[in-house]
Amino acid sequence: MPKISEVNAIQVFDSRGIPTVSCKITLDNGISAFSMVPSGASTGSKEALELRDNEENYHGKGVLKAVSNINNKLAPLVLGKDPINQFEIDQILIDYDGTDDKSKIGANSILAISLAISQAAAKDQNIYLHEHFLNLYKNITGDSIKPSIPMPMFNILNGGEHADNNIDIQEFMIIPKGAKNFSEVMKWSSEIYHNLKNILQSSGFSSSVGDEGGFAPNLKTNEEAIKLILEAIESSNLKPGIDINIALDCAASEFFDGKNYILRSENKELSSSEFINYLEGLVNKYPISSIEDAIDENDIDGWKLITEKLGEKCQLVGDDLFVTNEKILIKGIHEKIANSILIKFNQVGTITETIQTIHCANNNKFESIISHRSGETEDTTIADLAVGLGVGQIKTGAPCRSERIAKYNRLLWIENESSNILLNE
Repeated sequence: MPKISEVNAIQVFDSRGIPTVSCKITLDNGISAFSMVPSGASTGSKEALELRDNEENYHGKGVLKAVSNINNKLAPLVLGKDPINQFEIDQILIDYDGTDDKSKIGANSILAISLAISQAAAKDQNIYLHEHFLNLYKNITGDSIKPSIPMPMFNILNGGEHADNNIDIQEFMIIPKGAKNFSEVMKWSSEIYHNLKNILQSSGFSSSVGDEGGFAPNLKTNEEAIKLILEAIESSNLKPGIDINIALDCAASEFFDGKNYILRSENKELSSSEFINYLEGLVNKYPISSIEDAIDENDIDGWKLITEKLGEKCQLVGDDLFVTNEKILIKGIHEKIANSILIKFNQVGTITETIQTIHCANNNKFESIISHRSGETEDTTIADLAVGLGVGQIKTGAPCRSERIAKYNRLLWIENESSNILLNE
């Protein structure tokens, strides 16, 4: 069996022009593969630590310490290992760090190796990466899963931390639930996106885009954003609520002051229950089927209330709330808060832990959504991860910007090459 013969990391750049880590794994049979680690702007307080240099260069955002950790500390631990043994290698890295939040070595250091190893293993077996993830799920959890092409949530209008505008809610997304295949998903989303651009321009709004490719106009209210999207859907000869649903990512922690939710665009200061009523009003009025981080990560009473009020009619997704952490997810399940979890592998640090969290969600009838970060790269691993683990949903930005489109193009190729893997409905 092939063994890891070389590990080499360098500093590269993400879609925001900020340094991130890339790692190349080489096997003794000559096969090599490399990874690039994403980075978030809106982050949960319980995420695993992203190690930065905190020095003058790159405004403190350099990752040379993380690169050094890979090349000098972690590489010797994995040399000579068989890349097929993902669980074993990930556990070695986890144990070496020894902290709950990867703060000794950095989650970005550990994840760079974990990702590259999975890609090297797939290459060595001469199988698609999504097939390797399918096998890993069974090997790590003991259970089987059915692969599927995920239904995307396209972030086509940005606010919050992802845009330089006055909209409070961070993401306004479309879900092409009526599409019969992924090719049609892309056709519909592209047409809606460009019709939205035309509507914004004709109305005198900016059509510049935010970090994830969505447009970032200044609007009077959050509801106005929904109305513009509905107009774009209808101008594409599609029906809201039948062909296309709407999803929101509130990223509520960004406008929660510890007591109230401050909607600056609407000059409103709302208590937890008042903000829940605000969201309930939007759900009752518009075809909104999913809301992410509707409530601040520490407002557990608020989460309980919104789950009681909206949990039967809407997907309530925990991102900052759960940070892809199995232990935190289990606690949330026991507290009966939310009904879905966002999966970002850099929140937890390894492929193994990511799979274990998804397995926990599956066993507790929680939906999972594989997600990108606002600071992305051309690495398309999350597309294969979503397919191989059969999670059914993916968030990876607007149908715009190459670092986002790369994931969608990868899914188009998977659909083309794997006719037995169908779009999740």
